[in-house]
Amino acid sequence: MIVVAFVALAPGGRDESDALTAEGLTSAPRSWTPTPTGPVTPTWRSGESSAAPTWRPSATPTTAAPGSAVSPALATLATLPVKGRAPKTGYDRALFGSAWTDDVTVALGRNGCDTRNDILKRDLIDISLVPATRDCTVRTGTLNDVYTGRTIFFRRGTDTSAAVQIDHVVALSDAWQKGARQLDEQTRRNLANDPRNLQAVDGPTNQGKGDADAATWLPPNRAYQCTYVSRQIEVKAAYGLWVTPEEHDAMTRVLSDC
Repeated sequence: MIVVAFVALAPGGRDESDALTAEGLTSAPRSWTPTPTGPVTPTWRSGESSAAPTWRPSATPTTAAPGSAVSPALATLATLPVKGRAPKTGYDRALFGSAWTDDVTVALGRNGCDTRNDILKRDLIDISLVPATRDCTVRTGTLNDVYTGRTIFFRRGTDTSAAVQIDHVVALSDAWQKGARQLDEQTRRNLANDPRNLQAVDGPTNQGKGDADAATWLPPNRAYQCTYVSRQIEVKAAYGLWVTPEEHDAMTRVLSDC
């Protein structure tokens, strides 16, 4: 495995790399696993406090096993509306709330820590914390990057935090052009901070993605492409977004090869 040291990057002017401060928690690594689509508000297990959402990512930050979740993803893809991309007119990152706000009703929301640090906690290993921050600021950690397959060292700082960025799996401007314009402000805020739609990744790779959809960009790590596309489908279904014909065909090709 290639080990990549952190580098200084200039944050890009795009929604996926806003607010490169490194606030966070600490825990063992986590990864996304598909969940049933439906309401975007969290639910709770019987007998638990309503303050504790049931969302619990799986314990291994690796790619999905061959064939896992592919059939459900294809079935869900078949339910998504297919139509052209609407104009980007009127898009503004601020329409999705302030970057990494904790004031959301999705999993990990209103837990006292900003979303960026919640995702750093979930996706990094060997984390150290900044003292006296209520366990809410990640100082250092290691990312096993699912987009590139590389190992990246993270250190919080003005010149180093951008080495690890939080990607919106479904880019916010892409979402705006495919239905998010019609969502209310709270739902857009949820979309921008939903753990299902967020992944800590290599900074330069995230910058290269921009606001592309699956028709024009996929993670260079081919072993993660099935999971990546499945995540996009889950998010789009949960928030009532559509796909373009080209995007639909690209997603179908990826999932058919899994």
